[in-house]
Amino acid sequence: MRQITIITDGVATVDAEADPGRGRFLVEPADLTTVLGWELKADGLCRGDVCVPIRDMDAVRVGERLDVAAVADALGRPSVTDLDAGIMAVALPAELRRRALRDLDAPDFTLPGLDGHSHSLSDWAGRKRLVVAFSSWCGCRYDLPGWQVLHDELADGGFTVIAVAMDQDADDVRPFTEGLTLPVLYDPQHLLTELYAISNVPTVVWIDEVGRIARPIGEAFGTDLFAEFTGALAGPHLDLVRRWVRHDELPLDETEAKEAVDDLSEDEVLARLHFRIAAEAHRRGDAETTRSHVLRAGQLAPDDLTAWRAGMPLIGEDPFGQDFLDRFDEWKRRGSRTHALPSVDAAVPVD
Repeated sequence: MRQITIITDGVATVDAEADPGRGRFLVEPADLTTVLGWELKADGLCRGDVCVPIRDMDAVRVGERLDVAAVADALGRPSVTDLDAGIMAVALPAELRRRALRDLDAPDFTLPGLDGHSHSLSDWAGRKRLVVAFSSWCGCRYDLPGWQVLHDELADGGFTVIAVAMDQDADDVRPFTEGLTLPVLYDPQHLLTELYAISNVPTVVWIDEVGRIARPIGEAFGTDLFAEFTGALAGPHLDLVRRWVRHDELPLDETEAKEAVDDLSEDEVLARLHFRIAAEAHRRGDAETTRSHVLRAGQLAPDDLTAWRAGMPLIGEDPFGQDFLDRFDEWKRRGSRTHALPSVDAAVPVD
């Protein structure tokens, strides 16, 4: 038995036995709730009043222990295991993302904030919310003052900007948040990229007072600092936000919104799992494992900058250097494919 780390929407450490033949970790049944939140009962896997039948118990049991990957498979949740490193990553329930994309129900999430406390999206229920995904490895880190201006301008109208950094540590983000009062969270496991199908930053999503997605994820900027590089101006999108907050006007009808963003592919989900293993290995100082999984994430999702560009700092590469620019040019030649609405070219004038 050895201690292993299993990453889902949190990080759990338990004792497990490695099964090299299967490439799996085996845990005691009592630990299943700790690592996946489910309990194995006589008729299947249960969490509260919800149960998933298991027709073949031998598929998930190895002697007296449970095969964590097989349990995840039974729940429809892909996983990636690194036996040598003692790390496993399990995908979030795909239904959460599909409800976001097709039913426009915003998945709740809880993340650490720069203030040292954890915060949930639902903490700001009853207000219109603009969630801005950014990162210290993106020039959009310098856009935050622009989002602060919008936050201040519309706050009395029941509006909040929530900035979420796709970063491993609060100290990576803090230098770019001096003087900000809007909430700033960080997402070391990149949970939002899986929950909302985000594949690049900056990406924003509009969420209304009752937790409905008013406008799906899209590229948007808080300032024009990088307009020459990106070809996108901030003003048209900011004007649309103002009309939404002040007049409840939406740029897309419900049918258009439900068809606006494609779901993640299987490979893109796996890329996120490899990234999580890489991030955990990086925290341990395991450079070999980190590099292996960063490279695998980039191979699986070459158009996903939250996989390959986010991984560059983890393996000692410069996310603003020539290697990035070369890969960025390749990405543009492939059509700049992304899971997001494009930047807004023009907006209705604000009253």
